Amino acid sequence: MRIRLTPRDQSFYELFTESARNILVGSRLLVELFNEDADREVIADKMRACEHAGDECVHLLMQRMNQTFVTPFDRQDIYRLAGEMDDVMDFMEAAADLVVLYKLDELPRGMIGQVEVLERAAELTAEAMPRLKSMRDLKEYWIEINRLENQGDQVYRQLLAHLFGGDYDALTVLKLKEVIDQLEQAMDSFEHVANTVETIAVKES
Repeated sequence: MRIRLTPRDQSFYELFTESARNILVGSRLLVELFNEDADREVIADKMRACEHAGDECVHLLMQRMNQTFVTPFDRQDIYRLAGEMDDVMDFMEAAADLVVLYKLDELPRGMIGQVEVLERAAELTAEAMPRLKSMRDLKEYWIEINRLENQGDQVYRQLLAHLFGGDYDALTVLKLKEVIDQLEQAMDSFEHVANTVETIAVKES
């Protein structure tokens, strides 16, 4: 373990943890989209609020980094991790917004599998972020996120096959594909977050 003789600002860990918890809220809102009695416009508004909260976390992290001489880990890694977590929220919010904008009243059942994978990834990320402070017990996190990303890829391919199977008209296929593409990119961003955490842990070991 590297020894540091100068104090480090602990608020970085708190902000990453807050960002991850906000992402978890967003992932659970996505799951709510599939409830039969869901008010999707209300959910999309809540997702938009989550996205704004995520932007505020990034802003505070950048502000804190500019005000801090000694950061808890490499500045470039802080910037990268903050951006990747922001990407997760952006893609999830975009998916919910498109469902409302495109008036997609019926969503393929397979999409619930896609958002459930995202929810699990969000849970793992929210559990992992507080452990950045100690850099302990993180290996299982990035291994499991990688496994979930592979699972998400499989669900995505199955959804594509279903979309192009002839059950939908061409315009509906385009609309649905854009939504599932946003969800797929959210899962990819979860993996990017995990990869960055692994890089930080290796550097700090």
